[in-house]
Amino acid sequence: MIALPRASLASTPHLPLLLALYTAQGIPYGFFSLALPVLMREAGWSLTAIGFLQFLALPWAIKFLWAPVVDHTGSRRGWLLSTQFVACAMAVGMAWLDFQVGSIALMVAVFLFNLVAATQDIATDGLAVRLLNAQQRGVANAIQVGAYRLGMILGGGLLLWLSARTSWPVTFLCMAALLALSTVPVWRMAEPPPHVPEDAAEPAVPGLRNAAKAAAHASGHPAQVPALLQPPRGKALAMAWLHRALQPGLLALTALIFCYRFGDQMVSGLVTPFIRDHGMSRETIALMKGVVGSGTSLLGAAMGGWLMLRVGRRSALLISGLAQAAGFCIYVAAALHLGGAPLLWVATVVEGIVGTMASVALYSLMMDAADPAHAGTDYTLLASAGVAVGSLGGIVGGMVGDAFGYAPAFVLGTLLSVAGVLALVFWLDRHPTNARVSQAWHRVV
Repeated sequence: MIALPRASLASTPHLPLLLALYTAQGIPYGFFSLALPVLMREAGWSLTAIGFLQFLALPWAIKFLWAPVVDHTGSRRGWLLSTQFVACAMAVGMAWLDFQVGSIALMVAVFLFNLVAATQDIATDGLAVRLLNAQQRGVANAIQVGAYRLGMILGGGLLLWLSARTSWPVTFLCMAALLALSTVPVWRMAEPPPHVPEDAAEPAVPGLRNAAKAAAHASGHPAQVPALLQPPRGKALAMAWLHRALQPGLLALTALIFCYRFGDQMVSGLVTPFIRDHGMSRETIALMKGVVGSGTSLLGAAMGGWLMLRVGRRSALLISGLAQAAGFCIYVAAALHLGGAPLLWVATVVEGIVGTMASVALYSLMMDAADPAHAGTDYTLLASAGVAVGSLGGIVGGMVGDAFGYAPAFVLGTLLSVAGVLALVFWLDRHPTNARVSQAWHRVV
């Protein structure tokens, strides 16, 4: 077991920047993930058809394909500024287009928004891995998840409420204004150094990095780095993600993330149509899911960070994962016509807290697994698995819901969620995949 001192917010000066960037990602996602299912269900679309909306999130699932380009070309500040600018411009453009629910133009616009946001996420995640040490990641991931949820409150709560009260042009102009505001800290950021911090270096080849530095210094050219340590270029850059995916333990961890998230994504994809089918108005759904649900998730993010500081990665993943599965039982009860509307409010609060706690623990483990020399690529590969399972879980959940009803779908998702949590903990207890994960997994506080 390894014991490390606890992180403090004061020792993590980069949190305001990360807060702004992750909030910017949550704003459009919160609006499109909450508004579209509600509007399409109102228009009579089936649960299976709504489930296939997950394909609009395809850029999040395949962003590993261009992650090496973002990781090793240009500057992170340049990538962040350009993607934020494009997102603002797209929101302004959408304000002047007359969209119809389910129209091809709207679907294309949502897809492009996801493409831009996914690219911004690569740069942001790589920035976070490089700027934060192992002690800071638990606190920082609580901030990350909390900021994303804050963006969802603004996008899925405020903007959805505006869409019901005003019009689409007003809604998208407000979205553009919020995205522009979140860009301000990026203008002030300093580009992080390209080298990897000593305490975060990849230990797979002991002494290699220090030997390289010593050799370069002895040669009289300290700035020159041996080719083995240089980022890939040219054609090699396009396939760098494959080389990273084949690193020891990374594919195994990807499979574990898939198992951990599949059940909860089945349930999550059904929740909004389920609430709408229970007669909730658009304004009520905006308040319930966009404000209360996302608001309680801020508490969940803080509790998730606190839990990891208290008990470490393993116990935090086990406790929060099982608590999340237990919370799904409330939706099972509601689907069996128990409790009525008050029970749905309870389920929303519980899901917001324990679901976010589970996400904080999982994202911290993913950062532990990422090599800081390839931070954006490694983390993106793992995050893409999470998005892929979300899409597949949403589709399967919709199909099961259409075929058998909400209650059986919620029960199946709950059972798969429990199985996924136990599988992840069981495997990592015996095969911690790499030295960074092993250190974090067995750390005690």
